[in-house]
Amino acid sequence: MTNPTISAATPPAQTTNSEIATSNRSLLSSSEGTTTVADTVVQKIAGLATREIPGVHALGGGAARAFSSLRERIPGATASAGQGVSVEVGERQAAIDLHILVEYGVSIADLASAVRRNVIGAVEQMTGLQVVEVNIAVTDVHIPGEEDDGRTPEPGRVQ
Repeated sequence: MTNPTISAATPPAQTTNSEIATSNRSLLSSSEGTTTVADTVVQKIAGLATREIPGVHALGGGAARAFSSLRERIPGATASAGQGVSVEVGERQAAIDLHILVEYGVSIADLASAVRRNVIGAVEQMTGLQVVEVNIAVTDVHIPGEEDDGRTPEPGRVQ
């Protein structure tokens, strides 16, 4: 009996962004039909993925957060998962804009990088869309001990 020839294993090929984009296209359309992803779906995924990152206190500008605070006081109402998130969704790509309130003491540059990675990963994995950009606007810093509206109460003149 002869020993079979064992060839050296070749390393796996590196996947390029264009190959990923081509593969995503095939996920959303095939000979059996097409899949369309609504803007609100991408908006909610991006909002939830952003909130998963430690150091993100809230999403949205001051007015949006105030409205959300009122909505949460209504029995049965919930905060919008897409608050502070705006998106543009095409057939194969998505662009995302986030407005976030960060915790005091957190490195904004590191936080933005972590948010970008998490949002891109979640949206691309769940929808098959290629995320071309995630723009982040830091609208405020949350300081522990401040009231939810961002203002510290002034002491009364009389007691």
